[in-house]
Amino acid sequence: MFSRDRKWFLVIGIICAMIMISISAWPPQTANAASPSASKVDAVLVVDVSNSMNTSDPGKIGNEAMKMFIDMLSTQNDKVGIVAYTDVVQREKALLNIKSEADKQELKAFIDGLNRGAYTDTSVGVKEAIRILQDGKTAGHAPMIVMLADGNNDLNKATGRTESQSEQDMAKAVAEAKKSGVPIYTIGLNADGKLNKNKLADIAQQTGGKSFITSSADDLPNILSEIFASNLKLKVVPLQSITANGNYQDVTVTVPNDSVLEANISIMSSKPVDARLIDPAGNTKSIPSSDVLLSKSKSYSLIKLLKPVAGDWKLQVKGVRQDQIDINLVFNYDLELKLDAPSAKSYKKGDTVQIHSYLTSNNQQLQDKELYANMNAVLEVKDLDSGTTNEVPLTNAGDAFTGSYTIPDEHDYQLIVRAEEKSFYRETQPLTISAKTGTGSSTNTGTTGQAAPAEKSTLPLILSGLGLIVLLAAAYFIWKAVKKANRGFVGQIVLEIRDENTGEKTYPQYKKLNTFRGKFNLHQLLQLAPEFAGTDKVVFTPANQDRIMVRSTPEITIEKSGRAVDAGRGLELKNGDRLTIPLASMDKTILLEFISVNS
Repeated sequence: MFSRDRKWFLVIGIICAMIMISISAWPPQTANAASPSASKVDAVLVVDVSNSMNTSDPGKIGNEAMKMFIDMLSTQNDKVGIVAYTDVVQREKALLNIKSEADKQELKAFIDGLNRGAYTDTSVGVKEAIRILQDGKTAGHAPMIVMLADGNNDLNKATGRTESQSEQDMAKAVAEAKKSGVPIYTIGLNADGKLNKNKLADIAQQTGGKSFITSSADDLPNILSEIFASNLKLKVVPLQSITANGNYQDVTVTVPNDSVLEANISIMSSKPVDARLIDPAGNTKSIPSSDVLLSKSKSYSLIKLLKPVAGDWKLQVKGVRQDQIDINLVFNYDLELKLDAPSAKSYKKGDTVQIHSYLTSNNQQLQDKELYANMNAVLEVKDLDSGTTNEVPLTNAGDAFTGSYTIPDEHDYQLIVRAEEKSFYRETQPLTISAKTGTGSSTNTGTTGQAAPAEKSTLPLILSGLGLIVLLAAAYFIWKAVKKANRGFVGQIVLEIRDENTGEKTYPQYKKLNTFRGKFNLHQLLQLAPEFAGTDKVVFTPANQDRIMVRSTPEITIEKSGRAVDAGRGLELKNGDRLTIPLASMDKTILLEFISVNS
């Protein structure tokens, strides 16, 4: 165990090492070569549930679209939240980490339970969706928002809110989404022909999403496949449309390689459809089974193949005679594309940059030549000074993409490699290089040629020394603050909610605290349920001896042993302590018990 002094010297050593590394790497060069994982998503589904949807979406196509999107997601570690809005947030669900089909069913049951209400303010839904993403985002996941609406506002005049205020809030929300790299995909619901398509298209265009319009559930498989594929850098593989003849008809589903995590086969038909599945070895696969999942609704069927073997699968589809059946296919891959940073520290006009890019899975370079066989790759070079972009074809070396680029001018350049085949594409993170002539290469024309170099070498050292002194003086305090902010918790909190009108209590919920650092609030323990929004004022921090400290603002009453206590300055809880928090505005009471595992 480190003593306090040894920890202090360790912090100083780390800072010194970081400074030395920074100096040795000067001038700075950006080489962000690894792309984030594109196989997992953090998605928020936003749906207008105002009364205007009774005419623009009488069949609740929006609900069907959300459920189909959820069915298309992986059964492992994608995260989905839901916002249902009018001119306020009617209901919402924080990002749920999908770990099983039961989690998907929970989300779809939530959607089925949505009701409609008066008035509409589109900005409300988008703002809340961004907040949910910011609160629950996961590093490496691709964030996205899917919005289902007619794009029209119907503001409540009694509140005094104006259309101008709503537009300003929407502009801020869209700007925040753009800044955070969150594309917004809009699905305009247009059964009554009153769609504000320009507004929805503008939201999508500004954030890098796409905009779609539909008045029929028939369009959903195509739309949802396009959204799903676009955000995960996949491509929709259209299979043949068939006219049912009352018998089983064969459709070939080709799984191109063993890197396919999932194959999503969506079947759209106005009448009931039966399906059978035969794997490449000729074996009949049960639908559903352990590695073949089936989801159905009133407007679609979706078959998901988990880790399917490569080869030609046979899908046999039987529909009602003369019924049109449309089938789409989207693969999900666990693949990233990386670009090795060039070895040179600096460049000049006429230098050649060697390019070496390759696919990885689980951070391991793939050697699968079959996977590379049908792929093409290009180097996209953007001149950051002139704004022009050109493409340089790369050579497929069987297990990598190689090539070179000769620098034409003394400019800054951004390099991206894009590789694609018929079912997916990948891009590397941008890599920036500079070929501008530095001040060190300029020629001094004075009579004393030694003076300028001496002055140049001394000033950075002086500045570095002063910076080091400041950093060392602040390091201890920074270390203490970081340590406090990242202090962990022990134990768990048991929650029950009592309805004061009926006296009934919910089943106890056991919330483990070891996942939190620094602090958390009661609203987080209550899964960010909107009806308990005020409980975010009840904040917990770690205390000594495996205890926790609770603080709250005056408007929240906290009772211990039947008496109200002042938690403004902090109330320490030890093992077995119980609190009662009455919420008079909603006739509910939260019952809370702290259990320390080490007591």
